[in-house]
Amino acid sequence: MSETFLPELPQELWRAGKLELAHGVTHLLQVMRMASAGVGKYLAEIESRGTEDLFGYGNASSWFADVARISLGDARDVVKRAVALNPAPGVGDAEIAAFAPETGAAAADGAIGDQHSDLILEILRKIASDVPREKVEGADKILAGLARHAGPKEIAEAGAGILAHLDPDGNEPKDPEPAPPRRELFVERRKDGFWRVSGLLDPETGARTAAVLDAYGARRPVDEFGQADHRTMPQRRGDAWADVLDLAMACPDQPGTAGYRTLVHVTVSLEDLKTGFGNACLDFVGEITAREARMMACDCLMIPVVLSAAGEPLDVGRMKRFVTPGQRRALNIRDGGCAFPGCHRAPKHCHAHHIEHWADGGRTDLRNLVLLCGFHHRLIHHDDWQVRIAADGIPEFVPPQYLDPLRHPRRNILHRVVT
Repeated sequence: MSETFLPELPQELWRAGKLELAHGVTHLLQVMRMASAGVGKYLAEIESRGTEDLFGYGNASSWFADVARISLGDARDVVKRAVALNPAPGVGDAEIAAFAPETGAAAADGAIGDQHSDLILEILRKIASDVPREKVEGADKILAGLARHAGPKEIAEAGAGILAHLDPDGNEPKDPEPAPPRRELFVERRKDGFWRVSGLLDPETGARTAAVLDAYGARRPVDEFGQADHRTMPQRRGDAWADVLDLAMACPDQPGTAGYRTLVHVTVSLEDLKTGFGNACLDFVGEITAREARMMACDCLMIPVVLSAAGEPLDVGRMKRFVTPGQRRALNIRDGGCAFPGCHRAPKHCHAHHIEHWADGGRTDLRNLVLLCGFHHRLIHHDDWQVRIAADGIPEFVPPQYLDPLRHPRRNILHRVVT
């Protein structure tokens, strides 16, 4: 049959005029629309009777998906449209009116298609949530009449106008409950004693973290000896992270520290602590050098547990070595920041260094204390620099011979007014 029909169709269409072509299209469109509406009437009836009783399916959508060989989602849309446009049987001879009878009638006439019907139904459902049933019926009549001669754009605009007229204030605005920000942080101790930190931050926290690390991780300016900062970006950010921890631990409201800069327990022998040689146990789980323990003990970044040669605890964090808040304020005023020559670091980034180490009998008073940033604190402990308090009470630093053979003392003049 198709072999005899297909060759003849192009010849017949070729003979047709433009009006005949247009009429053919509009006629077939009406037939398609009427056929679709007719299928909808059948589906609405099947849905009302119960497909499980008629064909053994759980619902009309599943049955129609198999019959039409379409997806279940598309079948659900067709059945939902059919139920909304067609009446359902009630008790006895009574009939339950369709949700949108005027739109259903226009579809049955072939005047509107499925796209028109779905758009009108969407608008009517929005209206039905806020206004009485008679208002929905009036809107259905207006939109169905318009759809017989208009396209989807005009219908959407008319629907928006009806919604604005029936509910000018719109739905009452509701402040949604904000979702908790997603933040994760993993801290893992490696076998070599180092710690690996990784995590995931929400956009706001990530931006704040990057800003803080960039600010505290800026390169140090070239000092008066011409030494530049050659640290890489990851190294500078690692040092910035240490500075941020120092600031947090120095906060008087920090839980569990009572305002002191105590972080961990370090177990070390008295001899190793005095000489700086040997190892110490960090928080009972890892090892650091005794020299590092000696430097950390300056500003109470740890509570040392000092042992005798026989292993007897001689001292567990002597409180007298702690710099009091009053002494700290006095140091901030006197030194104005890191006292090392040429350093710009502010007091909040500095440690209180014992010039004569407390393990060697050094006292915790202003004549034996000086503010040093983390970098220069480490330098003082690991290099040949010497620091002392001059006769006028101001710290001065004596450089090693490889920098200055005459070892002239130097001061930081960046934090004070020179007269």
